[in-house]
Amino acid sequence: MILYIAEKPSQGRAIAAALPKPHRSGEGYIAVGNGDHVSWCIGHLLEQAEPDAYDPAFKQWQLQHLPIIPEEWRLQPKPKTRSQLSVLRKLVKQADQLVHAGDPDREGQLLVDEVIGYLQVPAEKQRATQRLLINDLNPSAIQRALQQLRSNRDFLPLSVSALARSRADWLYGINLTRAYTLQGRKVGYQGVLSVGRVQTPLLGLVVRRDQAIEDFVSKPFYELWAELETESGERFRAKWQPSDACQDYLDEECRLLSRALADNVCQRITDQPARVRALDKTLKRQAAPLPYNLSALQIDAGKRYGFSAQQVLDSCQALYERHTLITYPRSDCRYLPLEHHRQAAAVVNALAANLPELTTAAESADLTRKSKAWNDARVDAHHALIPTQKRADLSKLSRQEQQLYTLIARQYLAQFYPPHQYYETQLEVEIEGGSFVAKARQIEQQGWKLLFAHSPQDKPAPAEPSGDNADGALLPPLQQDQPLHCRGGDIRDKQTQPPAYFTDASLLAAMTGIARFVTDPQIRKVLKDTDGLGTEATRAGIIELLFRRKFLSRQGKQIRSTEAGRGLINSLPTESTTPDMTAQWEATLEAICQRQVNYQGFMLPLLHTLTQLIEEAKQSLPTGLAGVKSDAGFKRRRASSGSKRRKRTAPTKAKAKT
Repeated sequence: MILYIAEKPSQGRAIAAALPKPHRSGEGYIAVGNGDHVSWCIGHLLEQAEPDAYDPAFKQWQLQHLPIIPEEWRLQPKPKTRSQLSVLRKLVKQADQLVHAGDPDREGQLLVDEVIGYLQVPAEKQRATQRLLINDLNPSAIQRALQQLRSNRDFLPLSVSALARSRADWLYGINLTRAYTLQGRKVGYQGVLSVGRVQTPLLGLVVRRDQAIEDFVSKPFYELWAELETESGERFRAKWQPSDACQDYLDEECRLLSRALADNVCQRITDQPARVRALDKTLKRQAAPLPYNLSALQIDAGKRYGFSAQQVLDSCQALYERHTLITYPRSDCRYLPLEHHRQAAAVVNALAANLPELTTAAESADLTRKSKAWNDARVDAHHALIPTQKRADLSKLSRQEQQLYTLIARQYLAQFYPPHQYYETQLEVEIEGGSFVAKARQIEQQGWKLLFAHSPQDKPAPAEPSGDNADGALLPPLQQDQPLHCRGGDIRDKQTQPPAYFTDASLLAAMTGIARFVTDPQIRKVLKDTDGLGTEATRAGIIELLFRRKFLSRQGKQIRSTEAGRGLINSLPTESTTPDMTAQWEATLEAICQRQVNYQGFMLPLLHTLTQLIEEAKQSLPTGLAGVKSDAGFKRRRASSGSKRRKRTAPTKAKAKT
């Protein structure tokens, strides 16, 4: 008997639907026609044991216990899903062959692997375990995947990486949360000060942005535009480019701070001859944006509809599991396997049937075209998030699900359209020895942008005209050394603006593009090659976690830090509140996946750093939290034991989170 172990019941039912009939449903499993069985986990059935499982003395929070570092790690069943673990225990013993069918990512790999290990499956059976990789829950896709089983051992590095992350989160979260909570009580803060390797640097981003906005002092600056005219009477504008001699009057962003200088230049150029010093007109091509991964979709949906990251993730899970209208949503990949191109016609026909507003666009698509999205070298366990071949009545979907499906479908359809082409013209004009620049774009071919031209709500930011031209006006036909006349100057009074408060979309963008928030050039270079802060599967949850713990709050679309959030960040050592350390961890975890680093290569430096951080915590008090009231509604519980909640006045165990 072959036993397929899925990550969740919906996935298990989908796998069973592709296997021989008739089916017989049991408690926690499905028996299929040929005698094989499909069962499932319900998310993680196991979790890291609590500190007091290693030593009863750790039940009480005391500084002298820290750091707590298990010599031999233990897992324990989650109480709510213990019965499903018993089902799997029985089926695993009966099975001749195991097939791992967890989600195709690090966490999905570990989730089933840890169950197999916990149930003490014999080594020979473990070595023979196969891996089923599913990105699409449609029966035809699952049947193809069933024909392409691989050895589960090929994915051991994914499991080791996820295990290292899980243990690192436990070590970092348990120890630093206890340390700062105990120190916080000494200054009168009665809440739990939750610290995590990802959540705390993320909170630090928001706190520093809020403080920068509060400390910001607006300053005036000036822009000077020349009003130009050709011999035939055509007019346009060009922006003054201050020379090196004007550096004393510019800020660090080369903005002019002297009104007197602007007035002087304006007077000098009025009613003066000018000439075209340089002219460059280039035909440029802009390829269609790649299909979405989860973060890219969350950012786009946040910008267009104001959806939170968690809302997007929840709706995508429904589109994937309940409606089977999209492929695996927690993907970090934006590329597709070449083999998938053969399914393009079926996918496009399905999305055209589901979305009447895209029917014409689908009929005009060139399905022989292969955009750069089709690239086997960029695809591993899972591919980009795209529509499936299923046809459905979208009226049964929620409004949010419909909007997300439309975004995903349009992004996929764009792969079969030609590049957007435009001429970009950059013009340099000389007036009285000064340099003035104008830029403009002229569309040559709309290409894929036709898909985004019909609905203003879904339309991306325009790419034309832009640059240093006057209000985006088009430039007249011009030639090198052509004489012009400057009618005068126009001085525009401006004010420097503070940075914007974070929103769901911009905070997600910050997490995925975390390198730009790092000052160390070497670390920044490393981070550009990683996926950023957190993972596709965890980012939404981390943001929501900070809201639940009352470290962040919403004001309209803005995300702001609370008094408790600021107090915590201002009390922690800088290395705990910046992305440098945790992003390097993510880089090392990814290196484990690529077999470039082993488990010890990640854990040993981590333990050294953790010991130093605990000593720093013991030697200092979080004075930034003095006088700050904790949230009385914060629910504190054991990390994984499921025991009854303790009195709020007593220290308790905080779950180790990223």
